Amino acid sequence: VQLVESGGGMVQPGGSLRLSCAASGFTFSNYDMSWVRQAPGKGPEWVSGIDTGGRITLYADSVKGRFTISRVNAKNTLYLQMNSLKPEDTAQYYCARGFRVTALPSQGQGTQVTVSS
Repeated sequence: VQLVESGGGMVQPGGSLRLSCAASGFTFSNYDMSWVRQAPGKGPEWVSGIDTGGRITLYADSVKGRFTISRVNAKNTLYLQMNSLKPEDTAQYYCARGFRVTALPSQGQGTQVTVSS
């Protein structure tokens, strides 16, 4: 199992980023997927989940209306479009197997998102 996150960076408040997660080593289309983040000095926080077909999505209240999760099963890729970013969104972001994952996955290095002026 391999999950490789990318797309992070530094952005000003109000800006946007699109994260990607390339999956391999398992049948991606058979798994619900999540994005999880960990801010400095804080525990993991579930951000969003999506079902296998991409029809059912759910978001943490802290990101609802600003973030959009999606997936392309043919490309084994999970996405997180992040708009209207806030300083409190600063964190390391990870993708994980499962719909509502609340722990950091054992796979993947994550991608850092920093929101600062």
